[in-house]
Amino acid sequence: MRAVVVERYGPPEVARVVEVATPEPRPGEVLVRVHAAAVTSGDARMRAGEFPPGFALPARLAIGIRGPRVRVLGVAFSGEVAVLGPGVAELAVGDRVAGMTGAGCGAHAEYVRVKAARARRTPDGLGFDAAAAVLFGGSTALDYLDAKAALTERGEGARVLVNGASGAVGSAAVQLAHHLGAHVTAVTSAANADFVRGLGADRAVDYRSTPLEALAASGERFDVVLDAVGNLSPATGRPLLADGGALLLAVASLGQTIGARGNVKAGPASEKPEHLSRVLQLAADGVFAPLIEASHPLDEIAQVYARIDSGRKVGNIVVLPQDAR
Repeated sequence: MRAVVVERYGPPEVARVVEVATPEPRPGEVLVRVHAAAVTSGDARMRAGEFPPGFALPARLAIGIRGPRVRVLGVAFSGEVAVLGPGVAELAVGDRVAGMTGAGCGAHAEYVRVKAARARRTPDGLGFDAAAAVLFGGSTALDYLDAKAALTERGEGARVLVNGASGAVGSAAVQLAHHLGAHVTAVTSAANADFVRGLGADRAVDYRSTPLEALAASGERFDVVLDAVGNLSPATGRPLLADGGALLLAVASLGQTIGARGNVKAGPASEKPEHLSRVLQLAADGVFAPLIEASHPLDEIAQVYARIDSGRKVGNIVVLPQDAR
């Protein structure tokens, strides 16, 4: 099969499409023919070997010193079940499925092997590209806003600030917060102001003309502050919180992650199968729009990574492994 292989950390060009052996499903696993896979900021960090402050050494010890041990990256996929492993009864060949592979990666390829529980049936009406696009940002937004910050319990009119509102996580957070009845302030560039308003933001703030420190100094306070960029800390984020508010650091340093407690939440988002099924259903129901900036064949992977590295990506980018050019 054709797959994107990363043998060493580096710029976008280190990601190459080559022929590799098609994996065979083991007991409890399925082989999925991948129709679409998201290329995320997490994939880009792993390809480049660049991680949030404090994570560089432990990350390289865990995933590879000079390059990722798992050479085929990609975690969010959608496609069709091609082969059932021994003992799998809950799925059938031909089922439309989507999910996240976890640490095993492997989605940037024509086929991916995953545990059957991670391959969730795709709701009717949700296309392959849309299903792959919503999973990364949608699962992070859902876990942080609803599980970690209990936004549903805060009720209608809760004030939510999303920092980095035009990326995969931020755009999903704006949509989910709006769906849950919150008043949403979206921090982004002036060029993306109309985009985030279209997602349901009540207000768009240009981070260049109105830094977050200026918002805090003006006395504005929020029930939930979600940082999807990585430029907030407990010290700079807490002044933005109302009484009982929660600071959510979706991109946090090692120290911030270890030290997160009380009203500061950090750490990886949940990839529980039932959690992913809820994201897919919310997408099918129109709560999460896929927001696909572009779709590319595997051969254009370097171009995709260059766009992500630029920091100007809006929404999601997917690759289509079955589309060869």
